[in-house]
Amino acid sequence: MNWHAIRVIYISEMMRTWNTLMQSIASPVISTCLYFVVFGSAIGSRIQTVEDVSYGVFIVPGLIMLSLLTQSISNASFGIYFPKFTGTIYEILSAPLSFFEVVLGYVGAAATKSLIIGAIILLTAGFFVDLEIQHPFWMLTFLILTCITFSLFGFIIGIWADSFEKLQLIPLLVITPLVFLGGSFYSVDMLPPIWQKITMFNPVVYLISGFRWSFFEISDVSVGISLFMILLFLAICLATVWWMFKTGYKLRQ
Repeated sequence: MNWHAIRVIYISEMMRTWNTLMQSIASPVISTCLYFVVFGSAIGSRIQTVEDVSYGVFIVPGLIMLSLLTQSISNASFGIYFPKFTGTIYEILSAPLSFFEVVLGYVGAAATKSLIIGAIILLTAGFFVDLEIQHPFWMLTFLILTCITFSLFGFIIGIWADSFEKLQLIPLLVITPLVFLGGSFYSVDMLPPIWQKITMFNPVVYLISGFRWSFFEISDVSVGISLFMILLFLAICLATVWWMFKTGYKLRQ
């Protein structure tokens, strides 16, 4: 394992974050606070509680997941796309590095940024509501797995994309709608029966459900199923990245 090369990639990506601190960290935190104020005040005044949990508190896990998913994808996709755009990707590909070492550097940095953002949002939420986490270990587990998994997914998008427009295509048209329709701001049980069944095809439901369970011990699906689904998606992403490096898909053109 070439730890020196991994460290160089990791530090390089982290330095890019610190150089654009307002865009990388402050912007998503401010956006989440606005979501919290709007949904917590406007909708919270009409919906007092959801499954015996104050609505303002109930939406906190969903807000964190909304930021984690979008930021993980954005950080990782841009991190690998920029070397492709400038042509420096060929220096990385010609270096004595395995695909795992390259992925570890880029995805590790993207996941770290997302974890920092998630932690800041969690602390910020404490200024709005009285928040208590029932299962801190599982909360951290879901947090880390989500950051790693969707950073890998963003890494795949960054390799696939051949323009800056394509970098935003899937996050804006696919991921964001799935998050909003995945129970971020409501319980699936509040939906009509037919929509409850349709919602189960949304993979984001399982992520938010497991994460919310770690806070309040309430969930839309079994915690075991939530954990299985995120591990399955993680395995699929790893296999896809391995295939891309093995075949040179969009890398050696």
